[in-house]
Order: sequence, then C-alpha cells, then structure tokens
Amino acid sequence: MSDAPLTGTVPEAETVPAPQVPDKVSLDGLEDRWNTTWTQDGTYAFDRTATREQVYSIDTPPPTVSGSLHVGHVFSYTHTDVVARYQRMRGKAVFYPMGWDDNGLPTERRVQNYYGVRCDPSLPYDPAFTPPHVGGEGKSVKAADQVPISRKNFIELCLRLTEEDEQQFEALWRHLGLSVDWAHHYQTIGKEAQQVAQAAFLRNLARGEAYQAAAPGLWDVTFQTAVAQAELEARDYPGFYHKVAFHQPDGSVVHIETTRPELLPACVALVAHPDDERYQPLFGTTVTSPVFGVELPVLAHPAAEMDKGAGIAMCCTFGDLTDVQWWRELDLPTRPVLGRDGRILRETPDWLTTDAGRAAYEEMAGKTTFSARKAVVDALRASGDLDGEPAPTQRKTNFFEKGDKPLEIVTSRQWYIRNGGRPHTEADGEDLRANLIARGKELDFHPDFMRVRYENWVGGLNSDWLISRQRFFGIAIPVWYALDADGEPDYDRVLTPDDAALPVDPSTDVPPGFTEDQRGKPGGFVGEVDIMDTWATSSLSPQIAGGWLRDADLFERVYPMDLRPQGQDIIRTWLFSTVVRAHLEFGALPWKHAAISGWILDPDRKKMSKSKGNVVTPMGLLEEHGSDAVRYWAASARLGTDAAFEVGQMKIGRRLAIKILNASKFALTMGGDQPLVLDPAAVTAPIDRAMLAGLAGVVEVATAAFEAYDHTRALEVAETFFWTFCDDYLELVKDRAYNRDGELPETDAASARAALAIAVDTFLRLFAPVLPFATEEVWHWYRTGSVHRAPWPTATPLRTAAADGDPTLVDATGQALAALRKIKSEAKVSQRTTYARVRLEVPGAAVALVEQALGDLRAAGRVRGELELVGVDGAEQATVTDHELDAAEPRR
Repeated sequence: MSDAPLTGTVPEAETVPAPQVPDKVSLDGLEDRWNTTWTQDGTYAFDRTATREQVYSIDTPPPTVSGSLHVGHVFSYTHTDVVARYQRMRGKAVFYPMGWDDNGLPTERRVQNYYGVRCDPSLPYDPAFTPPHVGGEGKSVKAADQVPISRKNFIELCLRLTEEDEQQFEALWRHLGLSVDWAHHYQTIGKEAQQVAQAAFLRNLARGEAYQAAAPGLWDVTFQTAVAQAELEARDYPGFYHKVAFHQPDGSVVHIETTRPELLPACVALVAHPDDERYQPLFGTTVTSPVFGVELPVLAHPAAEMDKGAGIAMCCTFGDLTDVQWWRELDLPTRPVLGRDGRILRETPDWLTTDAGRAAYEEMAGKTTFSARKAVVDALRASGDLDGEPAPTQRKTNFFEKGDKPLEIVTSRQWYIRNGGRPHTEADGEDLRANLIARGKELDFHPDFMRVRYENWVGGLNSDWLISRQRFFGIAIPVWYALDADGEPDYDRVLTPDDAALPVDPSTDVPPGFTEDQRGKPGGFVGEVDIMDTWATSSLSPQIAGGWLRDADLFERVYPMDLRPQGQDIIRTWLFSTVVRAHLEFGALPWKHAAISGWILDPDRKKMSKSKGNVVTPMGLLEEHGSDAVRYWAASARLGTDAAFEVGQMKIGRRLAIKILNASKFALTMGGDQPLVLDPAAVTAPIDRAMLAGLAGVVEVATAAFEAYDHTRALEVAETFFWTFCDDYLELVKDRAYNRDGELPETDAASARAALAIAVDTFLRLFAPVLPFATEEVWHWYRTGSVHRAPWPTATPLRTAAADGDPTLVDATGQALAALRKIKSEAKVSQRTTYARVRLEVPGAAVALVEQALGDLRAAGRVRGELELVGVDGAEQATVTDHELDAAEPRR
C-alpha cells in the first residue's frame, strides 16, 4: 500500500496495490480491533510540538463518577468526538483530554451505599479497616445500619471506588470510539486538581474576590451542607395554610396566613405592601405574637404581595429568601430557632420572656419541623388564635438539586467568590455583572439561542457564589485561622500557605510560622474544616487539563481553549462558573466556542436522568447495535435540540455502516487484481465526471456545516448522496467498470474505476468523524495509516476531475434506470431479464443528460434491442410507455 502523504486532494496519478478485501465483511469485532491499533499507534496522541495556532483544544466535560454512565452521556460525548475528529482531519493538533469529576456529594452517597459506611470525623483512623459490605453482595445496607468510620478511612474508600468506576468509564468511552488522548486525563480530586483549585482560591483571596461572611443561607439538613444558588431546584411541595391572629394593643387582631407556624417564635415583624390600604394605618405600630407573646413592629416593604393570602405576612429569621431580604433591608433583629440538623434549637431563646411563651417553646425544643409545627398548631388552637382549620395548598419550595427535603435557612460562616450577584467595588472601577454579561456576548454559542440562558442567569443573580461545603470528600479550603488569647478563632486573621506547599490539608498540615503543638491552643491556630464545592474545582477544568502552574509549555499551547461542549442544564453552573474564574484570573474567556447539547427524551418525552430512573445503560446498546450505529443516532441530532431515544435510528445507522463496507468492497474490487488508480485525469466519461461534480458539492456543504458546528447537516448531506451513489451510480457503471469481456475501450473502464476509487476515498473521510470503525476498516483495505489522520476532503480536486460534469446527470439517468427496473419488478421477473425493445419517456430537459450515459443505462437496464428515448415536456419522472421483454430468467 502507498505511504504517500495525503494533502487533502486526490493525489495526481496515485496508484496503490490492489485492495486486500476480506471474503466476508462484518461490523462485528471492529471496536476491539481498531481500538487496539489506535492505542498501539498513538493515533490520537496530542502533538506537543504544535504551536497554539495549530492546536484545537477541547475542555472535555469530566463526567461525574457515581456508578455508571447512561445513554445521555453517549449522546453528548459523541457530539464532542465528531468535532474532535473533524478538526484533526483539518490538520489541527487536537488536544482532547478526559477528566473524572469524582469529588462531592454523589461520590459520598455512592460510597455510603456501596460499602455500608458513613463518615464520623470524630473517630480515629483505622489502618486495618475493612468495609462491612461491598455493593452487589446481598441486600443494600440501610442508613441506620451504616458503620461509622473516620474521615480518612472514608476518603480512602471514596478513592478506591472512584478508581474502579473510572476504569469502567474509560472502557466504555474506548468502545464508543472517543478519540481521546488518554495520556491527558485528570481527577477533580487528584493532586494536580487540588493544586490548581487551591492556588486559584488563594489568588482570589489575595485580590479580594474570595471572602468569608457569617450570613443566612440555604442549608440542606440531610447532607448537612450549605447550598449555592446555582444548585437550587424549585419543586412543588404540599403544605397547609394556617390563619393566625396577632394581637394589637387595643385588643383587636390582625390575621396572617402561613404555611410555617413552627417559626412563630422566630418572628421579628409583620410586613405588608406600602400601597395596601388595609394595613397603612398599622405601619409604625406594634402587635404581639400569639402563644409566644413577643411585641413586633408592623412595617412596609414593596416585596410584600397584596394578593397573596391576607396580604400581610410574618417575617421570621428565617423561613425563606424573602425573609432574608426583609431582614436585611428593614434592619431587623436575628432570632433563629432552627438548627443545622433541621430541629428546633434546644435552648429557650432569651427574647421569649412570658411564662406561656417559654413553656410553649419547651414543648417544641429539639423536635423536627414537622413535630414542632404540630405542637405550635395545638397551642394556637388552645389559645383561640387559630382561625378555622388549616387549608391544604401546594407551594413552590427550594430544594438542593440532589436532595429530597426542602432547604432551610440558617446563619453560618461560609466562603464566597464574587460573581456579580452582589454589588462590590472593583479595582478596575467596573461592574462585575456587566463584565460577565459582556463575556457572554464574546462567546460563540452553538446554537446561538442558548446565549439567552447565560444572560438570564447572570442578570438574575442575587448573591455571590457560595463555595464552601460541610462535607468530607473534596478539596480542602487552604486556610487556617489564628486563635486569640482565649482560644477563639480570629476570622480576620486568615493564615495562608506558600504556593510551593500546595496542595495542603489544613486539618493535618501546619501554617507557616506555626508548629503542630500549637493547633487548637490559645495564641495558636485552627484549620478550616470545610471543603470546596465541586463546581469550584470543575470551574477550573481548562486550567487543570491544560497544565496551569505545572506545565507552562503545555498551557501556552492549549489555553485559552477552542471548545467547551456541555449540557444545557449546567450553563448556570459549569459554563458560568468557568467564565467567572477565567475572567477574574486572566481577564478573558476560557474558550472561544460553547457547544450545547440537548437532552435525551424517553418514549414519554421526558428527560432521561438517573434521578428519574428512566435511563438506559449504554454498553448493551453498543454491543447489540455496534458503536457506529449508536454514534449515528447521536450525530443525527443537532446541538441544542432534544432527541428521542430511538433504537430504530440506531438500526438505520447500522445499515449505513454495513453499506459502507459492502459498497466499498464492490467499488474497489472491480479491477480484480489490478492496482487501484486514483487518477483524476483518468476520469473521462460524462457520468463519472457528473458524479464527482455532485460529490464536490457535498464536500463543500459538509465542510461549511462542520465549520458552523452543525454535524447533523454534514452527516445528512453525505448520507443522502452516498445512497444515490450506491443505488444509482454504482448500478449504472458497474458493467463498464468490470468490462469482463473486454469489449469496451480500456479508457472507459479506467474512467469508472478511477471515479469509484476517488469517490470511496472521499466518502470514507466524510463519514469518518461519525462512523470511525467502519471507515477505518475499509481504509486499511488499500491504504496505510489511519483515515482519522488523513486530511479532510476538499472540493477543488474533485471539481478538477469533474471538469464540466453536470451533477444532475446521475439523478436523471438513475430515474431512467428505476423506470426500466420497475417494469421487471411488476412483471415479477429477474432484473437480469433483457429488453427486446423499450420506449422510455423522460422529462424534456433530461434527454440530453441521459443520452450522455446511454451506454451505461443500456447495460444496467439489460436493454438488448432498441432503446427509444423520448423527451416529454412537463413530465416529472421517467416512464416506460412501451416495451417487450425477452424470455424471463429465473429469479435468484
């Protein structure tokens, strides 16, 4: 086979030895065979010598390592791989790494369920610990039966399980045919990721972009962690409205309606809209809360809803985010009664001064919100302050996206990174929110309408990015706090490590200038125990993958990256947070393009997700239908468009892949043992030139589509022309190409063979990004190297070979052939049956075209005798109007 380098053109007068084609072609086993070859040959290895201008770099999404991938991953990651393969064939050195998002809540939950353990940081490390349960052995372990273990033991199990999961993930990605360079991979919990995440945080801190504050915030009582705005889900939640009477000094009452009577002891004011005439006389006065007997002001605020409930509401610290707004803007006191565990605080508050109020509180102290609510409602009934019975309602309530209980609001000290959600004074004097919106306008979204989701999110932010989490498996916030003379933390004296010491764990490492024996002692230090939110690491994925701070040469070649592919539902989290970190650190976007995939829908048109339990495990699909077939289904959906899970579409893809094998074998072997000639000058027959002219148009459209990140259009135009090539052109020219009897001039046969070889060579490269296994198989029948390292086809050499060929000639002649074959099908005779004579009417404009391929039409249609070709103006298709068939051959 020829080792001649390809340049994107069909080389002039290129000749390769006769193709070595298997007796029987098959898709079976192609994945294993070619994956082995690609690994051995380093087919997808990144070229470290390429300059930034020669590189196309991808910020590949690191999938969450929490059990198994699903078909939605296969869908979206195929889109990315199609782009990577196209850019590689365009001559780019493609930087295509893979990451694993293995820290955070999903991994912790999986470890708890898989090993039957839970983390208790108060326990000592046990180096000989063996988990009591391993997933798949017997029944699942109930939460109450999970064995408590030390934080270090727990983290070791997290690392152990994620490593096993990552091996399975990599095996599936390879089977799917992702052209990832596996020499470039990372873990979001790995040492390199820790170094980058901690260094970036410390730089944010030094510039004033990271800060800590004690403030009310959303809290998940199940996971015992603070939750950021980007992680919220508003869900319907059943509740009851309670009509409750507050008492005015003159003995009259003011009724409010609340779904959370258990927060009555935390009430700090009643609030109504300033324009509400019903309550204007009350503004500036006070009322007394029922049962608990606390005097409260009645205040006005425009956020109060006049048409909701009674139009006046109690402000409690804190029941919801509106309470937080009123508390802050009306300068109200803080009277918390709810703890981080979701239970009422056990100590009776000092603002409850009446005996009845203190007794009522003691009845609810330590109870869950549900039990406390019952206790308060019973007290309200007894006091006569509950008007009627509670009325059922559905209300929108904030949930943590991974949680199943409504979020509470508790006051805690947390770490934040500025993201434009709150007003700050910037060093450059500009508004951060405006700058981040401007960054969004610089970014090329594919499809463009996804841009509005980014802009709406930034425009609607009401808080900075809360990055601290009260969990165990994650990257430590790299700070300590100095202790005062009483041994209390001085949060204004934040101690930070030297860059050279990163990564650090404040729970075991010591800050500069201190020794371990000063830990927890007056005048000493205490380490931060919180970890960073997983998005605080994932938001640095281009820096982690690109080698920031550890490999300056690599970073210079790949950053800023070219492409961020991702799902539409994490624009507000991953895409936005990555833009924030890049803007703050580098003052620029982290990539040029964002390719946003749609969702996979189940047969009921609902989004597939693990939480809904309607996902499909992909390995079975890949084994049943073949990877090329599943990739075809995925690539048939445009970016940003939701797609149905359709096995039928996979079957179509498998049929296409098999046809590529069979048609290529047919087309490449018509010269028998003769060398294969890919010589444009040998293409002389009008229909051969017409086919190449049509193929040139396909290449132009497909190339423009790929450049516009429309892989679906590129596949569609290539596939449509390929079937025309198989059904019409191949059938028309095969007799001439075979020239078995040698009756035709050799130049006629050479023209067909050269055109067929050039066409197959072009089709393989057009389909290679989507169908990598079938195209690689055919490529190796007659070429060395990989089709995936071959250049993307260009139209110019095809047009040169086509000369003045008219692409409509193939279609017109193909219709004529179809008309001839239709007669035989209707007569139920073999297509080998010959015509003694036939009259064929075609559209008037097609006569001149068909006449140029009359010889091929006669041979393909088996016309032995006279073929009368008649043009009919106004006719829309070819039709046989008179004919005589010879004696029919038996059907085979």
